[in-house]
Amino acid sequence: MRFITTRGQAPPVSFKTAVFRGLAPDGGLYVPETIERWPAAELSRLPRRTLTEIGLRVLRPFTRGELDATVFEAVVAAALDFEIPLVPIEPDVYALELFHGPTLAFKDVGARVMARLMASLHEGDAPLTVLVATSGDTGGAVAHAFHGVPFTRVVVLYPDGRISPTQEAQLTMFNGEAAGEACGNVRAYAVAGSFDDCHRLTREAFGDAELRDRVPMTSANSVNVGRLLPQMIYYFHAVAQLAAAAGDSAPLAGRSPRDAGPDRVVFCTPSGNFGNLTAGLMARRAGLPVAHFVAATNINDVVPEYLETGRFQPRGSVQTIANAMDVGHPSNFERMLWLYGHSLDAMRADIAGVRYADDQVRDTIKRIFERCGYLLDPHSAIAYLGITGWSGPRPRAGIFLATAHPAKFAEIVEPLVGRSIPKPRPLAEALARPRPILRIGATLDAVKERLAG
Repeated sequence: MRFITTRGQAPPVSFKTAVFRGLAPDGGLYVPETIERWPAAELSRLPRRTLTEIGLRVLRPFTRGELDATVFEAVVAAALDFEIPLVPIEPDVYALELFHGPTLAFKDVGARVMARLMASLHEGDAPLTVLVATSGDTGGAVAHAFHGVPFTRVVVLYPDGRISPTQEAQLTMFNGEAAGEACGNVRAYAVAGSFDDCHRLTREAFGDAELRDRVPMTSANSVNVGRLLPQMIYYFHAVAQLAAAAGDSAPLAGRSPRDAGPDRVVFCTPSGNFGNLTAGLMARRAGLPVAHFVAATNINDVVPEYLETGRFQPRGSVQTIANAMDVGHPSNFERMLWLYGHSLDAMRADIAGVRYADDQVRDTIKRIFERCGYLLDPHSAIAYLGITGWSGPRPRAGIFLATAHPAKFAEIVEPLVGRSIPKPRPLAEALARPRPILRIGATLDAVKERLAG
């Protein structure tokens, strides 16, 4: 499989090159040259497949010829060693719980697969620096996924004072390890600014030719296909679980994904940088029977605004209680435009955009706990609102992506539900460790100084 750039001004490359470069030389994002459709017979077998088997099948077209089959299987099995259950919340509404990995967030899926792929594809002794900007969960997932991985160094940039205490604990827990130690390869820096500043700094660093000559770098944000493509897996896994629960594989094959009949599925994806949604759109292109997607945001709503008005107007992000979605200039919108040939009408046919304010999110967390006994974090609450507000043809099921464990946002959720939330062991361990905060200014020079060190 060859990978091309969304801007079309750089030559096609292999999967390995796309992963290690992160961004294309023309400033665009790598995308697969083709997205192979699954045969109907394979889709019908989905309910009988394990998560690992689905992961192998989803990623195989993109990695074919670049990884030994045994190594590839070991990579996927080791990365996806936790459950991703589909949980019924109310009639025809399901939560896909993506928070059972080591950092209790959906980004564990992409980050863990990416780290193991890079370790398997790496050649030589030169270390690779993984530079990542985070609005909350990405940095923790990447830090944990690459912690102790040979020949890698991770530098995480996060907005100072704009992430939750638990997110900061997971980010900074490795800062106290000496750089010379076997596992001392992760550093997280609190940037004096917003997530958009952090993201700008990573782009400036990747665009600095002199710096990249001295410091081999790649990205671990969803701009990197190595992190984006594995996120397709759980969309297939969700539909497989739905069909298995119904004892029926018929909805998985034989009809167009654009058919919004009663055996179709609607997904609601809480969206910030829009990598999660882009992966779902790619899964649909591969043949997954999805009637529609709902792109749900907080008040940082540049994509819902585009779907309504046809104008894409990036702006500075506004801080909300769903902080991982506080993104004013989502990178993956460029991939979405590429997928739809820059056609607004085509995008509108597949995606509805909605946004919700903090008061609505708080009310939903409280109301759903009181009515169903189910705990939502702020991001998952936005997804719930999006799927239950869907006004299109009634699907067979509505699935919302529950992207973070509510314990990660205990300071928001606990006062609303009137009870304490037990902390899963990985979170309790992170909170118990020292948290050295390393602060830097929002300048490229400050970042270069850390990268060169």
